[in-house]
Amino acid sequence: MIYSNSLIYIERHDSEIPWLKIFTQASHKEFSECSRKEKEMIWECLDIIEKEMLLYFNPIKINIASFGNMLPRVHWHVMARFEKDSYFPEPMWGAKQREGFILTAPMEPFIEAMKLKLASRFAAA
Repeated sequence: MIYSNSLIYIERHDSEIPWLKIFTQASHKEFSECSRKEKEMIWECLDIIEKEMLLYFNPIKINIASFGNMLPRVHWHVMARFEKDSYFPEPMWGAKQREGFILTAPMEPFIEAMKLKLASRFAAA
Protein backbone atom coordinates (compact mmCIF):
# COMPACT_ATOMS: atom_id res chain seq x y z
CA MET A 1 0.00 0.00 0.00
CA ILE A 2 1.41 3.36 -1.02
CA TYR A 3 -1.36 5.58 0.29
CA SER A 4 -4.84 5.26 1.75
CA ASN A 5 -7.51 7.56 3.13
CA SER A 6 -11.29 7.39 3.50
CA LEU A 7 -11.85 8.02 -0.25
CA ILE A 8 -9.10 6.21 -2.17
CA TYR A 9 -6.12 3.92 -1.90
CA ILE A 10 -3.05 3.58 -4.11
CA GLU A 11 -1.02 0.45 -4.65
CA ARG A 12 1.86 -0.72 -6.80
CA HIS A 13 1.22 -3.14 -9.65
CA ASP A 14 3.87 -5.84 -9.97
CA SER A 15 5.42 -5.10 -13.36
CA GLU A 16 8.71 -4.42 -15.10
CA ILE A 17 7.64 -0.79 -15.55
CA PRO A 18 6.60 1.77 -12.91
CA TRP A 19 2.86 1.12 -12.54
CA LEU A 20 0.58 2.42 -9.81
CA LYS A 21 -3.17 1.92 -9.41
CA ILE A 22 -5.66 4.23 -7.72
CA PHE A 23 -8.86 2.67 -6.33
CA THR A 24 -11.89 4.16 -4.65
CA GLN A 25 -12.55 2.81 -1.17
CA ALA A 26 -16.25 2.52 -2.04
CA SER A 27 -17.01 -0.15 -4.60
CA HIS A 28 -18.35 2.04 -7.41
CA LYS A 29 -18.73 0.34 -10.76
CA GLU A 30 -18.56 3.55 -12.84
CA PHE A 31 -16.67 6.83 -12.39
CA SER A 32 -19.98 8.71 -12.69
CA GLU A 33 -21.07 7.06 -9.41
CA CYS A 34 -18.19 8.68 -7.51
CA SER A 35 -18.77 11.70 -5.30
CA ARG A 36 -17.24 15.05 -6.21
CA LYS A 37 -14.67 14.56 -3.44
CA GLU A 38 -13.69 11.12 -4.75
CA LYS A 39 -13.34 12.46 -8.29
CA GLU A 40 -11.22 15.41 -7.15
CA MET A 41 -9.00 13.11 -5.09
CA ILE A 42 -8.50 10.75 -8.05
CA TRP A 43 -7.63 13.59 -10.45
CA GLU A 44 -5.20 15.13 -8.00
CA CYS A 45 -3.49 11.78 -7.39
CA LEU A 46 -3.27 11.12 -11.13
CA ASP A 47 -1.61 14.52 -11.55
CA ILE A 48 0.87 13.98 -8.70
CA ILE A 49 1.81 10.46 -9.79
CA GLU A 50 2.25 11.44 -13.44
CA LYS A 51 4.49 14.40 -12.59
CA GLU A 52 6.59 12.35 -10.20
CA MET A 53 6.99 9.50 -12.69
CA LEU A 54 8.08 11.95 -15.40
CA LEU A 55 10.59 13.60 -13.09
CA TYR A 56 12.06 10.43 -11.56
CA PHE A 57 11.97 7.89 -14.42
CA ASN A 58 12.11 10.17 -17.50
CA PRO A 59 9.86 7.86 -19.55
CA ILE A 60 8.94 8.42 -23.19
CA LYS A 61 5.23 8.50 -22.20
CA ILE A 62 2.86 8.13 -19.27
CA ASN A 63 -0.18 5.91 -19.88
CA ILE A 64 -3.29 6.46 -17.78
CA ALA A 65 -6.12 3.97 -18.17
CA SER A 66 -9.40 2.99 -16.56
CA PHE A 67 -11.02 -0.14 -17.93
CA GLY A 68 -12.61 -2.20 -15.19
CA ASN A 69 -13.67 -5.07 -17.43
CA MET A 70 -11.96 -7.76 -15.37
CA LEU A 71 -12.46 -5.90 -12.08
CA PRO A 72 -15.74 -3.94 -12.32
CA ARG A 73 -14.68 -1.35 -9.77
CA VAL A 74 -13.49 2.22 -10.31
CA HIS A 75 -9.71 2.18 -10.56
CA TRP A 76 -7.04 3.92 -12.62
CA HIS A 77 -3.71 2.63 -13.91
CA VAL A 78 -0.76 5.03 -14.17
CA MET A 79 2.21 3.59 -16.07
CA ALA A 80 5.58 5.00 -17.09
CA ARG A 81 6.41 3.69 -20.57
CA PHE A 82 9.77 3.32 -22.24
CA GLU A 83 10.69 2.77 -25.86
CA LYS A 84 12.48 -0.46 -24.99
CA ASP A 85 10.00 -1.88 -22.45
CA SER A 86 8.75 -5.35 -23.33
CA TYR A 87 5.42 -4.19 -24.75
CA PHE A 88 6.06 -0.72 -26.25
CA PRO A 89 4.37 0.61 -28.36
CA GLU A 90 1.60 -1.86 -27.46
CA PRO A 91 -0.38 -1.35 -24.25
CA MET A 92 0.84 -3.38 -21.28
CA TRP A 93 -2.10 -5.71 -21.92
CA GLY A 94 -1.04 -6.18 -25.56
CA ALA A 95 1.36 -8.50 -27.32
CA LYS A 96 4.88 -8.68 -25.95
CA GLN A 97 7.32 -7.10 -28.40
CA ARG A 98 10.72 -7.99 -26.93
CA GLU A 99 12.57 -9.46 -23.93
CA GLY A 100 15.16 -8.10 -21.57
CA PHE A 101 13.89 -4.69 -20.44
CA ILE A 102 15.56 -3.51 -17.25
CA LEU A 103 14.38 -0.39 -15.45
CA THR A 104 17.41 1.85 -14.92
CA ALA A 105 16.06 3.80 -11.92
CA PRO A 106 15.21 1.72 -8.84
CA MET A 107 11.54 1.56 -7.82
CA GLU A 108 11.93 1.63 -4.04
CA PRO A 109 13.15 5.25 -3.72
CA PHE A 110 10.27 6.33 -5.97
CA ILE A 111 7.73 4.39 -3.89
CA GLU A 112 9.07 5.85 -0.64
CA ALA A 113 9.01 9.36 -2.11
CA MET A 114 5.42 8.85 -3.30
CA LYS A 115 4.36 7.68 0.17
CA LEU A 116 5.82 10.82 1.74
CA LYS A 117 4.49 13.20 -0.93
CA LEU A 118 0.93 11.84 -0.82
CA ALA A 119 0.85 11.64 2.98
CA SER A 120 2.03 15.25 3.32
CA ARG A 121 -0.26 16.51 0.54
CA PHE A 122 -3.40 14.95 2.00
CA ALA A 123 -2.52 15.16 5.70
CA ALA A 124 -5.63 17.28 6.39
CA ALA A 125 -7.93 15.31 4.07
